[in-house]
Amino acid sequence: MPKNKGKGGKNRKRGKNEADDEKRELIFKEDGQEYAQVLRMLGNGRCECMCIDGNKRLCHIRGKMHKKVWIAAGDIILVGLRDYQDDKADVILKYMSDEARLLKAYGELPENTRLNEGIVGDLEEDDDNLAEDYVEFEDEDIDRI
Repeated sequence: MPKNKGKGGKNRKRGKNEADDEKRELIFKEDGQEYAQVLRMLGNGRCECMCIDGNKRLCHIRGKMHKKVWIAAGDIILVGLRDYQDDKADVILKYMSDEARLLKAYGELPENTRLNEGIVGDLEEDDDNLAEDYVEFEDEDIDRI
């Protein structure tokens, strides 16, 4: 049998993103770039985004970020606009939730932009009202089914 020359398999490669927890410098948009919020993920390294300038664009996730930086619906991203296609853009950077809050505080994002962190808090408040949505069955009803 050949001797194993590597240092590990798939699970070792998964644990390499430990340096992402460090604080990084906040990057602002330049000319040819725009802030956007992800509306939905389309697969194949693409997503549909609503840019701050009001246009809905099909965005392509660049290869350096693909399968390394996970993007979900509701995330704030920085996209590079294309000169030759106005309805398409390229994802350059994903902002973490604290960075997105800073952008909103600096006035880079409009005030009506909903950030992802508020969604979880809304669900916890509705727990009391969930009891009204359920239908209770008697044992006799289950036996008939």
